[in-house]
Amino acid sequence: MKHLLALSFIMITCFGFAQSATGYFDKAMKKAEAGNTKGAIADYTKAISMNSKFVEAYQNRGVAKVKINDLKGAFADFTKTLDLDSMNADAFTGRANVNYKLLNYQGAIEDCTSSLGLNPKDYIAYNLRGLAYNKIGDKKNCCKDFSKAIELGSQSAVKNRATFCR
Repeated sequence: MKHLLALSFIMITCFGFAQSATGYFDKAMKKAEAGNTKGAIADYTKAISMNSKFVEAYQNRGVAKVKINDLKGAFADFTKTLDLDSMNADAFTGRANVNYKLLNYQGAIEDCTSSLGLNPKDYIAYNLRGLAYNKIGDKKNCCKDFSKAIELGSQSAVKNRATFCR
């Protein structure tokens, strides 16, 4: 009987210290907000290892990886997010940003277009697509996207339109 009580106590204690995927995700969010990007990535990874379908953890880890310039890792995380949730406009915009940084302007345009199909008020996607159009020499669509981004409230698109649409 004593052994059963001791075993029960040890099991209860261990379960009390066990962390859930959501717990790691919450810790990661706090670390990200505090500027501890690498610590956040580690906790997002732990959350994913406990729940391989944790869409938000993949997406947030992708955002964090962009911050430390791990573009290939970020691309993989945004792609996995989209594999799990093909209607995630923010993941398309995130991947578009990575494509742009990797100089894959056509990929950036395609991802922005997908994002805008899901969220037509995403001025970040319009601005980013405008920048990508500029890089491939499509001034008409570039300026059209900057104008739409401005209409939706983008301040950076004002500067971009002034610079690229003369």
